[in-house]
Amino acid sequence: MKKIILLLLLNLAGIVMLFGQDLMPSAQQAKDISLLIDKYSEAREKRDTVLLKSILTTDIDQLVSTGEWRNGISASVKGMLRSSASSPGTRTLNIEKTRLLNANCAIVDCKYEIKNTDGTPRRMWSTFMVVTDKGVWKISAIRNMLPSGN
Repeated sequence: MKKIILLLLLNLAGIVMLFGQDLMPSAQQAKDISLLIDKYSEAREKRDTVLLKSILTTDIDQLVSTGEWRNGISASVKGMLRSSASSPGTRTLNIEKTRLLNANCAIVDCKYEIKNTDGTPRRMWSTFMVVTDKGVWKISAIRNMLPSGN
């Protein structure tokens, strides 16, 4: 009898663990993550290293559309500043989808557009891995992609 009860409890625990995760962020999580992406866009636009360093994790890694890997906060910030200087223009990130992996980690997919100084747009996709650090959302990884045909 004890074995049957133990087996039932283990099955119940497994079911709860499989289906107990809510993959959609709460309204507050969505708001906080959106604010984080807005801060990133602002920091890039203004080339604000203080703001960038406050919203990135120290072990951030970034893969940009040119294929360059940037590992760590120092290399990422330097690369972001270099990229912003060489590709000036207005940067716009529009969140398309946010999916929680757990309560402290999410994947954020964005349409990323840089309006060049001549007015032409450069359209890309950007995926952010965001994590909470002491209750504050920060960017842990960035993947920028050019759609095929560009």
